[in-house]
Amino acid sequence: MHLLHQRGPLHDLPDDRAAYDAVLAGVTETALARMTPEGSLENPAAGDDIGDTSLGITSLLALAWHRTKDPRLPEAVRRSLAFHLRSRVFTEDNPGYPNLTARDTGLPYARYVLEAGAHPIGDWPSTVWALLQAVNVLDAADGLVEEEQYRELLGVAGGYWRWLTEATVFNPQDAANQAIGCVVGGLMLARHLPSEEGGPVRQRALRLYADEIRARRVRDRGAPLPPEHGGAYDNNYGPISLSFLAQAHRVSGEEVFAQDGETLARYIDARVCGSGFDIGGPRYSEQHSAFESVLGLRYFGHRIGADIGRYAGDSRWARHAVGADGGVDGHFAFMLVWQIQDTTSWHRTPRTAPARHQLRSGTVTVSFDDRMTPSVIEAGGTALIAAAVNRQHGFGPVTDGFLLCRPMGAVRVADQRAGGLAAKLVTKPVVGRDHVLRQVRSLYVTDGTRLWTTVVVERLDGERYLLAGMPYVTADGDRFRRVGDFPLVAAAGELRLTHPLDGPDSFDARSELTQQQAAFALAADPRGYGDPDAGWRHVRTTSALEAGPVPDAPEGLDVFAVRYGPADSGRLDLVCERTEEGLVVRTGSFTAVLGEADEHGEPRLTLTTAGT
Repeated sequence: MHLLHQRGPLHDLPDDRAAYDAVLAGVTETALARMTPEGSLENPAAGDDIGDTSLGITSLLALAWHRTKDPRLPEAVRRSLAFHLRSRVFTEDNPGYPNLTARDTGLPYARYVLEAGAHPIGDWPSTVWALLQAVNVLDAADGLVEEEQYRELLGVAGGYWRWLTEATVFNPQDAANQAIGCVVGGLMLARHLPSEEGGPVRQRALRLYADEIRARRVRDRGAPLPPEHGGAYDNNYGPISLSFLAQAHRVSGEEVFAQDGETLARYIDARVCGSGFDIGGPRYSEQHSAFESVLGLRYFGHRIGADIGRYAGDSRWARHAVGADGGVDGHFAFMLVWQIQDTTSWHRTPRTAPARHQLRSGTVTVSFDDRMTPSVIEAGGTALIAAAVNRQHGFGPVTDGFLLCRPMGAVRVADQRAGGLAAKLVTKPVVGRDHVLRQVRSLYVTDGTRLWTTVVVERLDGERYLLAGMPYVTADGDRFRRVGDFPLVAAAGELRLTHPLDGPDSFDARSELTQQQAAFALAADPRGYGDPDAGWRHVRTTSALEAGPVPDAPEGLDVFAVRYGPADSGRLDLVCERTEEGLVVRTGSFTAVLGEADEHGEPRLTLTTAGT
């Protein structure tokens, strides 16, 4: 089976004018054929996320007219705009909406579901989306929309802004992508108002960003990030926030949006595998966005000089939202408008500067979590995620069922490059159940094709092994196929691949079940509203690669060594010995010296290629 939503790098999408004109031409023909006598451009198969969708198609038609001057479009734009103003602008409070701070204001808003009281919780983001569709139509109105309609739409857009910022709790779903989108709507709206009205709207938008979004950022892997549904980052919504930050910077010129976007972009670069695979999030573990992310990935990838467009999006939404029937949907159409308007080109080559939370070279990636424990290892086209033992998740030494990977003190990192090799040494103090403080030194070395992992710790008692990951997916063309084994691995000690017994809190990688599905089954809330990361933490045991200690390790030490990726032979020949310079790790490809810490306590690492 394949992962459903990760379907290939987004930077593979053509982004030249001809490609976008072809997209708009397709939208135009579909919209003209779909338009109802009332002027609706909604997808007939849509039932939710609907309050802004007809207006979204209208904005695309308006953009298409400015590019092609197709004579059929002015009438279609006016009719569809009249439909939205007449039938999709609600001014009576939605029964059951829990987030109002002022009742019966008469301010306009958009509904997530058209039926009164059916699912009102989504009205806040739907109104943000409607505001953004509206300002895009206002931007394209010159020569296309008559003055009376323009004024009416401007009044509705201003009402949307007031409803979002005066009549309800701001950002009620704790979703930064929605909140930053609202700020963008205010910034774009302000440009259409007289200065005495637009100035306060712009300042209000900037204050909301500073006080309600930026001040509430959550740290993950050393980076302050806009929170998504209660977590620091979500695979679906995080890159969407990046797109909103790009548009905020484009329309306002405010440096804060550039700074925060670059921080988020560098974080994405560090966490995503070279193939674009990623996992983990407080709302969706594996569901990736697609066209909604393109603007941010392209804009900030160019700014930081990184190929973050390798992010594997969902090609079914490559250009625009798609309804249940496979047809174009106007939801989030503003993102397509903005990415067409933005002329930034993709940056398709990796950054070469070392990143604390990543080791990446060629086709090998190690992405580290906040504790500097690998969250994903990718080598030989296969990605391994953290395995679990006794409800403890990660990569690291295990002694009598206890996983030694949670730091009890400062985690130190040293990066080194030599020849075609790149290496990272991570040292962390850990405490076991015996309350003994031990230093765990983890060395990661790659030649761009293979990855050597060597873990050194004071001698452990009882049964001991290295928890070396759970094989999860392998590249299969542009898709990722689920796997239950990893043949391209070797160890210097005994190596085994174990699978758990059946049970609701066990995960067998050979089963036709995704990590996200298993996580949601254990989450406290319904699927789609719960936290799959929290659910996954309830998993007791998983399939796992387990490597025994290296024979003939230096006295008083346990050494574990694993090589991931293709090799000439199945064996891993590794020597670890003490010398005057420090602990030496030697293979047929490299020699690494793990020296004593310097005067500041930082680890010393010396790396040389074989034969030098």
